[in-house]
Amino acid sequence: MIAFVSGTVAALAPDTAVIEIGGVGMAVQCTPNTLSTLRLGKPARLATSLVVREDSLTLYGFVDDDERQIFELLQTATGVGPRLAQAMLAVHTPDALRRAVAAGDEKALMAVPGIGKKGAQKLLLEFKDRLGAPVGAPAVGTPVTDGWREQLHAALVGLGYATREADEAVAAVAPQAEAAAGPPQVGRLLKAALQTLNRAR
Repeated sequence: MIAFVSGTVAALAPDTAVIEIGGVGMAVQCTPNTLSTLRLGKPARLATSLVVREDSLTLYGFVDDDERQIFELLQTATGVGPRLAQAMLAVHTPDALRRAVAAGDEKALMAVPGIGKKGAQKLLLEFKDRLGAPVGAPAVGTPVTDGWREQLHAALVGLGYATREADEAVAAVAPQAEAAAGPPQVGRLLKAALQTLNRAR
């Protein structure tokens, strides 16, 4: 298993980073929060999980080992593959997922594209007492100092929403982003955007 990759950020896409290691570019699937911590041409270290399928090898990258462990644990639930596990971590931090499960918060899980009411109830049962207690202070998301609209739009399209829906969701959360005292937080904005999309459906 590839536990982590460390090298220079050679390219960034809406859901992928390419990390150059010894002249080889490793494509790593990442959440918007993880991608927002990376900068082109700068060194980076990502915890990783290699998902092996008959026809593919996909490397998923995370900001730390805790996020990777939660990603792998989520996939032990029935019906949860790497894509859905990554979508859950795109919407919630590991600690936010722990708090949601501990509180039996169906709505928090239903904010993830692809999870309905029954799916949320099933996941709450499966993960009860398995995710553990929150390990840190409540997270507020990663600061995004530039291009938050593009990052948020790309994240929504990456989660399966149509371009028009993503446009409308970005417009809906723009006042919240502009009213923020500091730099907009991509995690909070993504959560707010998903809530507006869920209400519209």
